[in-house]
Amino acid sequence: MSAVNDTKFKSSVFLLTGIPGQEDVQNLWISLPFCLMYVISIVGNSVILFIIKTNPSLYEPMYIFLSMLATSDLGISLATMPTILGIYLFNSREISFDSCFAQLFFIHLFQCIESSVLLLMALDRFIAIRDPLRYASILTLPRIATMGLVCVLRGVAVMLPLTILLKQFQYCRDNVLSHSYCMHQEVMKMACSDITVNNIYGLFTKLLTMGLDSLLIFFSYIMILKAVLSIASNSECLRALNTCISHFCAVLIFYTPDIFLSVIHRFENSSSPLLQILLGYISLLLPPLLNPIVYSVKSKHLCARIIRVFVK
Repeated sequence: MSAVNDTKFKSSVFLLTGIPGQEDVQNLWISLPFCLMYVISIVGNSVILFIIKTNPSLYEPMYIFLSMLATSDLGISLATMPTILGIYLFNSREISFDSCFAQLFFIHLFQCIESSVLLLMALDRFIAIRDPLRYASILTLPRIATMGLVCVLRGVAVMLPLTILLKQFQYCRDNVLSHSYCMHQEVMKMACSDITVNNIYGLFTKLLTMGLDSLLIFFSYIMILKAVLSIASNSECLRALNTCISHFCAVLIFYTPDIFLSVIHRFENSSSPLLQILLGYISLLLPPLLNPIVYSVKSKHLCARIIRVFVK
């Protein structure tokens, strides 16, 4: 019995899982949409970063925040791509403990950064509508750089202890994860140690980051609506609201799947595992895929420069 336990404790890999019930068609059909989504996400966000970098006329707060959003989307795509494509293209299911902990750290880190950036973009829209004459003097480049640095430091400060705590646990169970990537909540359940502290701290970090950010974004839109309603001209009112559509879509794309996923995790016994897996993919793959498309379509300046690059 002790020999079996020793063998389990010496296990140094987690086993990842694809979509259940679709093992026979994974390599042929499921890998194609995943590859296409990653190509569109990486190319789309890279093009946005290139356009903003090479056009000094776009060195405005709104586009600088957009470049931060594109960077975090790129980070999420690159963090999930090796294991997801590894499973569906090469049937590579094993991932070492260290690689798994690194992956979950970067996934949660970039999600936290993206949540912070969406909050900053809401603040940007509020200032642009409420006080347009002082917009450039309030959101100066040094202040924006400081805000971006704070977003990164907050993400690292919140997620690094979470990962270190996970690494201290003993893992002696089957170590079979139900997703194609490593996430904190699931890896934590594989531990044989007492996970009470990690469970409480994980909930606390979720509320402190994405929970608080979504609440502040909600209040910022209330303030934006109040500012817009105070505008006398209907055309200017609609023009001001139109500048918020892209950000509002990005907020919905980012937070809606995560909210549904959190609700499903609370009722895990009565929910379908396939639904959890699909929502997990949507929450990680949809924002990097759609954000460049939404902003390219809605921003005339950005769209014109993208077209000019490809026409050349």
